Amino acid sequence: MTGPDRPVASDFPGSPASSGPAVLDASAVLAWLRAEPGAEVVESYLEAAVLSAVNLSEIYQKLAQRGVDADRTLRQLRTLGIGIEPVTAADAVTAAALWPVTRTAGLSLGDRCCLALATRLDGPAITADTAWTQLDVGVTVVPIR
Repeated sequence: MTGPDRPVASDFPGSPASSGPAVLDASAVLAWLRAEPGAEVVESYLEAAVLSAVNLSEIYQKLAQRGVDADRTLRQLRTLGIGIEPVTAADAVTAAALWPVTRTAGLSLGDRCCLALATRLDGPAITADTAWTQLDVGVTVVPIR
């Protein structure tokens, strides 16, 4: 459901300007898979989205915890055209460099890997974690709710 109180892709023109693909955080993908609030925002980005391999691992773990077939979910994500990006050495360095800026907000290594990938690809980071919007990390952060 979209409405005046729900953010949509067009609400975030990219400040700073983003020209790359949307980078999905595990929280955003899980919200979409579970049809939680904000799922429609995630859906608006799926056509040109990527996911860090680290965030894929987080998704697998959460699904396995709930007894869901994670392999089937991966096939579903690939069918939708969501790319799975490996973590490069540069991404690892960027994620580590983000720690001092993000530690007070409680961002995990997976969160920082998502932000590092968004930095590398010059795309917005899509997340359900609203704490990201309070951080100056050099990428556009799009909260889904």
